[in-house]
Amino acid sequence: MYETPRFLGSGESCLVVEFSDDMEMAANVRLQSLRRVLADKNIPGVRECVPTYRSLSVHFNPLRTTREKLERVIASALDSMDDGKSRKKRILVMPVVYGGEFGPDMGNVSEHTGLPEDEVIRRHTGNDCYCYMLGFTPGFGYLGGMDAAISTPRLSIPRIRIPAGSVGIAGDQTGAYSINSPGGWQIIGRTPLRLFDPANEANPTLIDAGDWIRFLSISAAEYCEILSEVEALRYVPEHIFEEAMD
Repeated sequence: MYETPRFLGSGESCLVVEFSDDMEMAANVRLQSLRRVLADKNIPGVRECVPTYRSLSVHFNPLRTTREKLERVIASALDSMDDGKSRKKRILVMPVVYGGEFGPDMGNVSEHTGLPEDEVIRRHTGNDCYCYMLGFTPGFGYLGGMDAAISTPRLSIPRIRIPAGSVGIAGDQTGAYSINSPGGWQIIGRTPLRLFDPANEANPTLIDAGDWIRFLSISAAEYCEILSEVEALRYVPEHIFEEAMD
């Protein structure tokens, strides 16, 4: 992680604040803190702040502010903000039915890792995973912190269609597909939660960058029950708040 973040131009209406040249949780936690500070400041001309693994892209209206003004505001914010460690972890409990028709690549993961399927499930549900960023499709969270023992390469040939809610592994990352889409991750299960809801204008995505995910193994019957509640708009996703990371 850089001692001092770098300011990089990205066209006439975007300023990138880069915190590291690698994928580091400490850098991501710090850029998420800056994101919250800038949101609280409600800076005139700033349209959106988009986090990535190691940088924050600040999109702005060049008719209302300038890159130079934003650099001064952000530099001041960086000097005064905390490191983000005092903030409680917001953990989304994500129920997942593993294997079978819901996880067609569970066998691939088991074969690659040399672990039986029940051990793959135990390890996948054993660690809370951190959402570095959203991307690919609306609401798709790139999650780090998965047990390294179940790391598995992507499929050699991606699928044309993966059902929404499918939970997969790609290398040392895991994540859940937010909509029906193509994809090449190893699918090991499916969640009944609705990860992207365009009708919810205030919060269209269930996961946000900086959140944590706690996977919970459920049965096929429980999956169907929760899915019915979700479709009827009666299900309230469970969130847990815990002390921040070390």
